Order: sequence, then C-alpha cells, then structure tokens
Amino acid sequence: MSLPTPWRKTSQDLAPLTWQGTPPGIYDPYPAFPIGSGKIGVGYAALAEWIAQHRRVVIDGYGGVLWDDLRERLDVALRSQGVAASWVDVANAFLPEEVVWQRIEPFLGGDDPIFGTRFTGSLRDFFDADRLAALSNGDTAPLTIIYGCGAALADADAPLVYVDVPKNEIQFRSRAGSVTNLGARQPADPKAMYKRFYFVDWPALNGHKADVLPRVALIVDGQRPEQPVFMAGDDLRIGLTAMSHNAFRVRPWFEPGPWGGQWCKAHIPDLPKDVPNYAWSFELISPENGLMFESDDRLLEVSFDCLMYQAYEAVLGECAARFGYEFPIRFDFLDTFDGGNLSVQCHPRPAYIRQHFGETFTQDETYYILDCNPGAQVYLGFKNGVDADEFRAALEQSFHEATPVDIERFVQTLPAHEHDLFLIPNGTIHCSGVDNLVLEISATPYIFTFKMYDWMRLDLEGRPRPLNIARAFENLYFERQGDVVERELVSHPYMLSEGDGWRIVHLPTHREHFYDVHRYEFDKCIEAATDGMCHIMSVVEGEGVILETEGGLRQRFNYAETFVVPAAANRYRLINAGTKPVKVVKAFVKAGQGPWRCDEVAM
Repeated sequence: MSLPTPWRKTSQDLAPLTWQGTPPGIYDPYPAFPIGSGKIGVGYAALAEWIAQHRRVVIDGYGGVLWDDLRERLDVALRSQGVAASWVDVANAFLPEEVVWQRIEPFLGGDDPIFGTRFTGSLRDFFDADRLAALSNGDTAPLTIIYGCGAALADADAPLVYVDVPKNEIQFRSRAGSVTNLGARQPADPKAMYKRFYFVDWPALNGHKADVLPRVALIVDGQRPEQPVFMAGDDLRIGLTAMSHNAFRVRPWFEPGPWGGQWCKAHIPDLPKDVPNYAWSFELISPENGLMFESDDRLLEVSFDCLMYQAYEAVLGECAARFGYEFPIRFDFLDTFDGGNLSVQCHPRPAYIRQHFGETFTQDETYYILDCNPGAQVYLGFKNGVDADEFRAALEQSFHEATPVDIERFVQTLPAHEHDLFLIPNGTIHCSGVDNLVLEISATPYIFTFKMYDWMRLDLEGRPRPLNIARAFENLYFERQGDVVERELVSHPYMLSEGDGWRIVHLPTHREHFYDVHRYEFDKCIEAATDGMCHIMSVVEGEGVILETEGGLRQRFNYAETFVVPAAANRYRLINAGTKPVKVVKAFVKAGQGPWRCDEVAM
C-alpha cells in the first residue's frame, strides 16, 4: 500500500482499537462514552460492503487524512467484492497553490513564527467553483466515489462518508511530512504548518464540518490508516445528544517540552516512557481534543467540536448564546516536577486578541497546584516599584547578548502549596517554577503566550525558542505589583456551604475572569445541580469518584482525571470511590458574565 514511511513522528502509541479501561484508581488515557452494542464497524472490507450498496458516494474528511492510502486500500476491498469504482479526487478542483496563498496570506502573520489571524473565509475559498461543479457531472460508472477534503461541496445529494482525524495525530503526521496544508503541494516545516493549521485550515474545515454533520451517513475514525473504524451518522448524532445530557471525558494527550517534568510519567502508567519528560497534558483543550465512543470494547474517536455542532445549547446552557460553538473553559496540566521553570510570560488583553488574532475572548488563566515538592514556587506579578523601562532593557540585552536576567529583581515569587489557586488574568506577568504539577484552569484560548524570558533555553530540537517581548509590553499591567499581587492574584478560599460529611469551598477568581472555581470536599457523596451551567471538574485528591447523572449514566473518574457535566444534565451525584476523603475542583461560567467586559466590546 502507499502508506508513507514514516507517516507519523512521535513516541506516543496510536490509540488502541479495543480498550477495557484501567483498574480503579489508575488514570485512564482512553476514556470512552458507551453507545451500546453493535454500533462500531471495523476494517476496509466492512466499509467497502456499506459503500458498495450505493451508486454514488462522497468521502469527505478533515485535514490530515492520508487520502492516497485510503483510496488504494478501499479500492482493493471494493474489487475483492466485485465492485470497480470510479474515483474522483476533489483536489483536482483546488485553486492553483499561488491563488490559495494570495487568499490566505493576510491571515498568516507575515514572518511571525507563531501568530496569525483567524481565517474569516470558508472551505469553498480553496476551490475553483466551475471545476468543483463539474466533478459531479457525466460519470455513468456503477459506483462513483468523490473523495478528499471538501468533497461534499461537489455533491450535496450523495451519501456522505466523513473521515475524522484527531488533532494530535495531524500534528504527528505533519512532523513526519506525510500530510500538507490545504491546497499545498508539499509539506512545510512542522511549526509553520501548525500555524497555518490553527489560523487557516482548521477554521475553514471546522465550518465545513459543522455544515455537513447533519447529513453524515457514516463517520470514520481515520487515525489508524490500516484499520479504520466507523459507525452510522445517526448513531453518532444520538451518541452526541446523550453525551450532552449526561457527562463525558475527552481523550487527553501529552507532549514533551524543554521545561517538562516527570510527574506524568510517574503517575500515569500507560504513557510511553521513552521521552525525556512530559511538559503538557491536554486534559480538556476543546479545539484539539477528541471524544471517544465505545461499543463492544471498540473505540471510535471524533473531534470535540462535533459535540458542540450537534448540541452546544445542551452543553453550555445559559451561556450558549455568548459562546456558541466555542467551549469556553480548558483544563490542562503543566508538569515541572524535576524539570524547569516555564518561560516568563503574559497573555493578551481582550481588545488586543480580537484585533490582532481574530479570537473572540482572551487567555485568562489560573494555576491550581495539584501537587508540588517542598520549596516549589510560582512567579506572579511585579515587585513593588518596578521600573518598566529598566525591565525591558534587561530583557532586550538578554535576548541580543545571550546573558541571563535576574528575574527576581523584577518579578515576585510566591510559595506554592497543594490546592493553592493563583489568578492570572490577561496582562499579568507569571510562570510556574520547578517542582509543580499545575492544573491550569483557564479560558480556552491556549497558544497566545507572549514569552519575555526563557532562561537561556533551547527547544527540544536545539533551536532558540521565540520570544515576544514587544507584544508582551503592549499588554502588561505594571500596576499588578507589590501588595496587589497577594490581594488580587491569589485566591482566598472560603466555605460556601456544608453538611454531614461534605462541604463546598469557593476559590474566588479575579474580576477579569468570566469563570469561577468551587471545590467539593466530601467523605461519602455530594449532590449538586448544574443550575443551567456546564461544570468542568477534576479529581484533585482521593482515589476517584463515581458520577451518577439524572439521565442514568454511572461512570468512574480517577485521581487527576478531568470530566464535564453539561448544563442539560441538570442534577448529578458524586460518590467517593475510595477510602480516603475526596476533593473535586469545579469550574463554570459566572452567572451574568460575558467573555469580555462590556466596555471593551466596541473597541
């Protein structure tokens, strides 16, 4: 077959075809939502059997599908069943690469290595309209298959097969050079490809996926090119609706980094150990995570956004009108155990991120300390009386002359303890120090980090990491210094309510944060209502919990796992699954709060 060699570059294993979960108390890297028996098919022979029942079929899919390999394998399977298909590649209707470049270049940020602006066009903008229309004309073969990214644009009536690929696998494939950006002839540098994915390809493909999801007849998980799994589109939509009224956990994924630590390797047995560290765990970063369904122990993954396209109002409840398809809150781990400090950084103000990057809300963050070693600390806010010009001069000198900066002359350090919550609204200077396992509870935007100082460090490829000093100084709030830091940037918990063996603790966030944080602490169980809001939770102490929803779902979540209870679940119960007391942290959108301040909407 025509599978490129190599076709993915990573030490992480492919998600397994079948999975029965981990033992109680052990972090599960492949969580799945049950959809009943007999729902998931496997292999090209079964896929070909379904396709052969039709005279015309459209096979569309996300960026990152290995189309040549898929066509070759499926054609062999069809021929073995006595069916000779006529294949029509929708890529033949792409505009010339030079024309595509002219259309997308304004969104790519020039020579900026990281940032661009979110694409405002659609997938149709990559195609010649006349050639696209011509693809569906004149073919009299017994079976015609139009295939490729955007194939559904060429035929609105034929049964639609949609091939999805997880975002982490797209990145692994781009690093191996086995895929290209939309309309590109050749792969580029992986970091340049990712920038184009994020700002151009994915917005275009997401809009197209939202449009076609209601007519998908068959959904295919394309992450295992040699062994696809699939299920009926109706079963997908029923599963997504059930998920939106109960609870779910996304499939996390993990990445090494230059500052990464050893906590994840030590506490998650199923992770590959042949990497230097794990810096990040994408516990819930909705633009990049997937959702797994389970039938007869078989797993099928689709992108998180499918859930939002199908049922965003049920998921988000009262804040659905404000956020639409954009899930507002993310949870991720930053692991610096026996690692290094993060870069000294800040995030853009709301008006800045809208004007420069096309995002609808900004990257307001918090650091929840899930675990730490004695002596751990965070860098947060400025020292009292800091001089902005002096600080910038020190940073610029370090950048140009490769000299270290005494960061603690300018930036405060605060001791970190388990269950502390540090508040990092936009424009706040910060970083995690070594020996922390940070649960980052944040607004969903996640790449808009303006690094000012990176401890003279190279990336894992031995190249200097880009700094963004100028952008940082356009966004920093220097008034967040001195006593203001302890008063406004450190959460001061207090008890909201308590009963027999349980209590609810409020960990107040900053006035800039549109989300709030509570913590459930209980010995046996606790009951709660969503009150029209989506609850995002993580088990931060204890062995695990059993979640029971009003809709009848009963599912276990272990220590350090993140899970979501949609607004439409209405009521739920958390039951201690171990012998020690449990703590579960919960984030949710504040009542009456929008994703930006009213006085900035018109800017």
